[in-house]
Amino acid sequence: MGARGPARRSVLFAAGLIVVGSAGIQTSSALSASLFASYGALGTSALRMALAAAILLVAVRPSLRGRSRSEWGGIVVYGVAMAAMNISLYNAIQRLPLGIAVTLEFLGPCAVALLASRRIKEGACAVLSLAGVALISAGPGGYFDLWGYVAALCAAAFFGLYTLFAAKVGKAGSGLDGLALSVAAGGLLTLPFAAVHAPQVSLPHWGLLALAAVVGVAIPYSVDTIAGRITSARVIGTLFAIDPAMGALIGFLLLGEMISWTVLAGIAVVALAGALLVWASGDSGIEVPEPPGEGCAGTEGTIPAATPASHSTPAVDPSEG
Repeated sequence: MGARGPARRSVLFAAGLIVVGSAGIQTSSALSASLFASYGALGTSALRMALAAAILLVAVRPSLRGRSRSEWGGIVVYGVAMAAMNISLYNAIQRLPLGIAVTLEFLGPCAVALLASRRIKEGACAVLSLAGVALISAGPGGYFDLWGYVAALCAAAFFGLYTLFAAKVGKAGSGLDGLALSVAAGGLLTLPFAAVHAPQVSLPHWGLLALAAVVGVAIPYSVDTIAGRITSARVIGTLFAIDPAMGALIGFLLLGEMISWTVLAGIAVVALAGALLVWASGDSGIEVPEPPGEGCAGTEGTIPAATPASHSTPAVDPSEG
């Protein structure tokens, strides 16, 4: 009984950190949406990523030495997935309410968790997720936009790839070093799109982009890393189910987006199904594909069943917590 108290406090503390990170990411998306008319979804995402990379590189000062080809491969793939995921999500937000876009994106880690499982109850959770999507799109008062759905599902696909490499990068690096380098890789990938718009950005818009980079990347990814070090991957993955609801709330408060009770019910169903799926899949994982090159001791293994939408998933032992 004595060990349960500290473990429970760790979970509660982790839950608080996840709420902070989720609120930061969805707030950043809402702030960035106000810039779409000036720079487009691609330009806004690229500018934010470039600023986030600069901020993290200065703050963390990661070492470039002593990393194997395998580790660099994981860092680059992680960064590419991160950049593509954010660009896809921003394109979805242009056409869909924030809560709906984030909910559809959340299907990515749900799919990863499903692939890691082999039991009927996990399949039932997946069916429940699809029922929630049906409520969102086809139910009374539902909301459907073809290209918005395509962009959101692309974000989900890249989120799945992101999920596979997130913990690998965390395991191979030391704390935030790998994360900072991955964000830098994503920033380099999108730098040409940022460079096109950079001369047009006004001083107030630079301030807004910097705020979005800090609130939506630097702080959330850092607190997620801390949360992952004090509890298990299964607990963290389950807590991330707050993202769809947080997206709907921030969309309402900052963007004035009104969605029907039916759509809200669909969002709740998808979030609940995702949480149950991650929890039910327990300690199961998916083998991470090894990038070409030499292996690195300590980087092999499995990936936790799910990660947060647009979050950094820390490397944690699922047996902890």
